[in-house]
Amino acid sequence: MEVSASTKYSVPRGFRDFPPEVTLLRKRIIGVIEGVFERYGFDPFETPVIEYWETLKGKYGEEVESKLLYRFQDPWSGEWLALRYDLTVPLARFVAGQALTLPFKRYHVGRVWRHERPQKGRYREFWQCDADIVGSPYPEADAEVIDVVCDVMESLGYSEFRVRLNDRRLLRGIFEEELNLSRYGEGKVLEVFRAIDKLEKIGRDGVEAELTRIGLGSSEVEKIMGVVDVSGNPEETLNELEAQFKENESVCTAVDHLKGVIDASSHKNNLTLDLSMVRGLDYYTGPIFEVYVEEPKIGALAGGGRYDDLIERYGGPRTPSTGVSVGLERIIDAGLELGLFNLERKTCTQVFVVSMDEKYWSYAHNVGRELRREGLKVQVDLMRRSYKKQLEYCEKKGINAIVFVGEKEASTGTVTIYFKDGKRRYEQVALNEAIKFLRQETY
Repeated sequence: MEVSASTKYSVPRGFRDFPPEVTLLRKRIIGVIEGVFERYGFDPFETPVIEYWETLKGKYGEEVESKLLYRFQDPWSGEWLALRYDLTVPLARFVAGQALTLPFKRYHVGRVWRHERPQKGRYREFWQCDADIVGSPYPEADAEVIDVVCDVMESLGYSEFRVRLNDRRLLRGIFEEELNLSRYGEGKVLEVFRAIDKLEKIGRDGVEAELTRIGLGSSEVEKIMGVVDVSGNPEETLNELEAQFKENESVCTAVDHLKGVIDASSHKNNLTLDLSMVRGLDYYTGPIFEVYVEEPKIGALAGGGRYDDLIERYGGPRTPSTGVSVGLERIIDAGLELGLFNLERKTCTQVFVVSMDEKYWSYAHNVGRELRREGLKVQVDLMRRSYKKQLEYCEKKGINAIVFVGEKEASTGTVTIYFKDGKRRYEQVALNEAIKFLRQETY
């Protein structure tokens, strides 16, 4: 069967093209996020999009590595490689081989790849915006990454959002000691974490079935579901847990740390303690958190936590670390649905030079060059169109500042400026004056 050209040359499922209006919005939002990161003293950092498979293997968990992580064999070298699944593991690999001044605070904005089922808010290629603090074991560091993501949300116009907070040590202490899951072996609690992490996707009945599938009895499943039902005001809920499990060292350690995080946070009113939130990656060791909006139901817009032993697994010293990852796609998808963002801007062009006749093409191009030298973003007609067609183009692209050149302008070395949004018009002004007016109106 012959495949149509439109089908043959489409992008793979879960991958997307970004036309200019979408790319411009994405660049603006990335700029806002990077600005917040830098205000907190995080420095830019990048890693390759491809890692050795051995570098990523054993860091995320069996389900991720068997079903979601893109890996392939290089046909020339025979080496097994993988597309990065997140930005945290490559960071740990880098830090393990360096002698860094601590704390090492980095941010990284880049693509990651996951072989998931494409759906709303979930793609196979997407961008993460990460900020991490390497070297601090203290709750102030966890509080800072939470404050960073809250400032990102507010800077982007989100006024209503919740940060769901938990601690892996709290759950581990309850599951291993109170429910005695440690008798099943070291990996059983991680299996339980992975099952609970699917609560949003498969619902309560699905999680209970998953817990049964991994070998837990009905009474154990019931007790686990009772634990994950706990949520509420952080201070009050932590006090209740501390009183209930005061002999459990792991729980008490987690409670003390979380109280320190809450005390140090500037966004206490956004925090909720939620024991059902576990985050599915195996490398988390302590506090974890996710950021949600009530509507639209799109999943976590950001999340993160502490991973104190990940760098050690690459041969480096034990180095406490914590971080946050902002999901650019969900931030944008939710913001568009809420009306926080729009796609009205279709070009980065600030000024279009319209030539009234072909006799003035050369002069129009000279004007364009002079404006560009002054830092303005300028287009000059390249299609040899009539001035009416040039104006139609400006209308479609939403270009506001139009510089006209015709007989009078060319003979006197001037230009005429018109702003389509109804702002001032300047007739036959010298080029240096035009530059001043255009700067005032376009910046």
